Amino acid sequence: MIDVNLEVIGCGDAFGSGGNLYTCFYVTSASVNLLIDCGASSGPALKKRHHDISSLDYIVLSHLHGDHYGGLPFMLLDSLQTPRLKPLHIIGPVGTEERTVKLFNLLYPGSIRNLDAAMFTYTEYTAQQEVITGDFTLQAFSVIHTEEAMPHGLRLTLQGKVISYSGDTSWCDQLISLADDADLFICECTFFTTHAKGHLNYQTIMEHRDELKCKNLLLTHFDQEMLDAADRVLISCAHEGMKITI
Repeated sequence: MIDVNLEVIGCGDAFGSGGNLYTCFYVTSASVNLLIDCGASSGPALKKRHHDISSLDYIVLSHLHGDHYGGLPFMLLDSLQTPRLKPLHIIGPVGTEERTVKLFNLLYPGSIRNLDAAMFTYTEYTAQQEVITGDFTLQAFSVIHTEEAMPHGLRLTLQGKVISYSGDTSWCDQLISLADDADLFICECTFFTTHAKGHLNYQTIMEHRDELKCKNLLLTHFDQEMLDAADRVLISCAHEGMKITI
């Protein structure tokens, strides 16, 4: 079976607590290079780790908050400096294309006319929909976060391996389905004990730990409270540059 590799490019919360970069996971196999989420800091973070943005095949988004999709305009902009040799397929919730184009136009007025539109395609999913590409399948699960951001958890199956990701969410039963027999389940854990609508804390995850039937669990999206409690956390925590072979 072919290995799938994941590298943590960013694992911070929306405030960059602890100096951590915004959410971005770089996934590679023998046939595909993709990002799961593309926060606003993703472009420079990828380049710092010597990854070629023009080699990306897909960007898959969990929801439309800036720390999860705000890097997309810069991915488009990069093609003006380093022309793409293959299309970039952007997969996200309903509204992804419209919001990305609007954001690009706000940041770089007039530049969109210089883009090669054929190099960028969009696929928009809805909850419970299965998206099938030539390289992987994607299932989206509705989760509990800011409704206007179209929040979803994601379950990707590629090369016979399953990577699941909670997106940003409070506890909900969809997390059980996302985690079920996943080779890796990446779960947001913004706080240690604080309860806040739309986010998880470590205490809640531990209360439900036995319900998450994944092979490996990785926590991410840390507020300062969670960072300060790191020595009390008994589950693996993401850090920038972390590499996992699945």
